[in-house]
Amino acid sequence: MLRLLQRLAASGAAYQASSLLAGLLAIFTRPLYTRHLTRAELGYAETLLTAIILTSILLRLGIGEALVRFWFDDADEARRRRLAHTVTGLVVGASTVAAVVTLALAGPVSHALLDTDDATLVACGVLGLWAFTNLEVAYALLRVEERRRAYLAASVANVLLTVALTVTLVVGLDGGARGYVLGNYAASTAVLVGLWIGPLRGFVGLPVLRGVATGALVRFGAPTVPADATVFALNVVDRAYLLRAQGAAAAGVYSVSVKLATVVIIAVRGLQAAWPPLAYSVEDEAQAKRLYATVTTYYVLLTGLVVAALALLGRWIVDLLTAPAFADAHEALPWVGLGWALYGLFLVFVTIAGRARVTTRTFPAAAAGLALCASYLVMLVVVHLLTRRLFTVPFERGRLALLVAVIGGVATAGELLLPTEGPGGLASRLAALAAIPAVLAAAGFVRPEERRALRRLAAYRRRPPVL
Repeated sequence: MLRLLQRLAASGAAYQASSLLAGLLAIFTRPLYTRHLTRAELGYAETLLTAIILTSILLRLGIGEALVRFWFDDADEARRRRLAHTVTGLVVGASTVAAVVTLALAGPVSHALLDTDDATLVACGVLGLWAFTNLEVAYALLRVEERRRAYLAASVANVLLTVALTVTLVVGLDGGARGYVLGNYAASTAVLVGLWIGPLRGFVGLPVLRGVATGALVRFGAPTVPADATVFALNVVDRAYLLRAQGAAAAGVYSVSVKLATVVIIAVRGLQAAWPPLAYSVEDEAQAKRLYATVTTYYVLLTGLVVAALALLGRWIVDLLTAPAFADAHEALPWVGLGWALYGLFLVFVTIAGRARVTTRTFPAAAAGLALCASYLVMLVVVHLLTRRLFTVPFERGRLALLVAVIGGVATAGELLLPTEGPGGLASRLAALAAIPAVLAAAGFVRPEERRALRRLAAYRRRPPVL
């Protein structure tokens, strides 16, 4: 079990190193962007960027997720390459058609999505839609091959090029929202082409329109789309609603809350990238069930601590990283972080459905969740009920309840009772955050076998290298 967790941690670190780098660079770039973009410009740009991701989910039809699942069903290299050709060919075709159609209708799309007339901004988004959709599949291929170094190099290059281009276009050339969107995805296009002619040269080709290479992929992947799209649609609905109901400036302030929740998003994206290949590669059913339960517990611990930090320290984080005009962003920050954390937890249940090959059971969860503000929680409950008899995971309910009670209790009490400004407020809230691990340890959260495993791991790390 420890080996599997180490493998998950190593993959997650490699796959999210670029996000960590982007988060560090954001300490310097976020103040630049919020000073050179108006709140309205940032609102338009972030609404469009989020719509790109949602549309990409629909275009891919879950085929990328199906690739990860079926890759481990057959060890034959030739058949795996045919599978890769099919996936890349289908997604390139679908994204190209969608890009051409959207470009032709850029004006109406601008009015419908952004409530403004800016066909050029939408045209910049078209490049983003095409590049992002195909880059997600390219990254999926690197993940199933466990080519961590290639993934790390490509993703870090993407971040560095994106930051350089965006700063140049927004700050240097005063490109506004158009420069912000174009800077985000021009680099992705270059990285995608580099992967196609480099590490993935043998995996990109025309689709094989027969056998498992089409029908089974779509049958497995398509039912995951409503759930994935519905969950992510919440990120479009909130900004689109704010943009129309309270104006682009309100959407811009809210988008800063989303950006500042990056730490939670990094954890979720790391899980999304590293978890399915590992989960599907474990052949022993009993071991897989234990792994699912353990990963769920520690994922809740990690993201819970981060959400608590956002709730307790959000005011200071916003003041440090944004211009004064965006100070109100702290109000939504912990809720955005919690939403992303729940989304990551939902991915665990989607993988359970995928292992049992009953992805159609994620659709009722999406339908139930869309109608409620607490849709993340509703979807978690419904999808668990639909899959628990097919692949029963012994979730550690006692420890999960302890995590929710301690982390939620300390964060809520701290927000309600502690000062909200000044050095005293900051110090008291840092103390409250630091108390959470101590309370969990005193309550017996860490089990004896986990302590022994941690000691063995620490002793292994201290060993001198063998020359």
